[in-house]
Amino acid sequence: MAQQDILLMKGNEAIAHAAIRCGCDGYFGYPITPQSEVLETLAAEKPWETTGMVVLQAESEVASINMLYGGGGTGKRVMTSSSSPGVALMQEGITYLAGAEIPALIVNVQRGGPGLGTIQPSQGDYFQATRGGGNGDYQVIVLAPASVQEMADFVDEAFELAFRYRIPTMMLSDGIIGQMMEKVVLPPFKPRRTEEEIRRECPWASIGRTPDRQRNVITSLELRPEAMERHNLHLQEKYRAIEEAEVRLEELRTADADYLIVAFGSAARIAQKSIDLLRAEGIRVGLLRPITLWPFPTKRIAQLATQVKGILSFEINAGQMVQDVRLAVEGRTPVAHYGKMGGIVPTPDEVVAALKANFKIS
Repeated sequence: MAQQDILLMKGNEAIAHAAIRCGCDGYFGYPITPQSEVLETLAAEKPWETTGMVVLQAESEVASINMLYGGGGTGKRVMTSSSSPGVALMQEGITYLAGAEIPALIVNVQRGGPGLGTIQPSQGDYFQATRGGGNGDYQVIVLAPASVQEMADFVDEAFELAFRYRIPTMMLSDGIIGQMMEKVVLPPFKPRRTEEEIRRECPWASIGRTPDRQRNVITSLELRPEAMERHNLHLQEKYRAIEEAEVRLEELRTADADYLIVAFGSAARIAQKSIDLLRAEGIRVGLLRPITLWPFPTKRIAQLATQVKGILSFEINAGQMVQDVRLAVEGRTPVAHYGKMGGIVPTPDEVVAALKANFKIS
């Protein structure tokens, strides 16, 4: 297969193929709808025979996230994938990864909740991803793909960010993007790093040595309050640097917009059609799609708030991202929310009606 062949595959399958190609050293996961095709595709492709990539079905989501702690602690490119209830079980491990500054990739293909909920798609894990469900003051970088192509592209990008900043990264997808089939061009093969390259690139890893030749210790435990505060201050400084350097977003027809829709992932795809319908009626609406949910595009939304008459935060949930939109806007223009829950996917016409109703557009 040529590297630039255009293929037709599910989003979940694209993640698996991209992981093999981008030099992933290990995948540890557990089946759960609607993301099980990630593990199934990896098992079918047998990358341990070609690239040496380890693929292991763990006994639980708790086990898989702790396997990331061990593998990532040696400087390896490791990842897991799950869906909403499974990622909820991983929260303790994620905060351990953040506290120990271990790079890793967690993929969440969201489904409806709370609790076991439904296997239908949702965007109800926005808070879980951007606020963190574990203890302490920590962040993870969150990328929100809106296409099968981005499901493939963001795997390598997530790893690059994870190792650049020594931070866990998350791809926050959903059951629509995970299960839908689209054309995709897979990334070129990237060779896995040698042990010597890992030692050189990750001097902090447990396989490395400190200047006095002592073995590195990977831990998030610190019993001395002053030392723990210093570590927290270091983390907060790193997070501020990420907020300055790594915001990613996409804009559509915002230059002349009187109204703005903010939407991510599959909701942004629906919003694009809504904008076409509104524009056909002479209502000038633009779209801002946050690609990074953390760091959030606060500054750009604040700029657009001075231009538009109102902003609609469209999410497939009860209203989570809208809180970040309101914080960015700081009262400069009205902000409303529209969404559905329980696995119901809104139609473009419903979004059109919501924007008109909230801003009294006849």
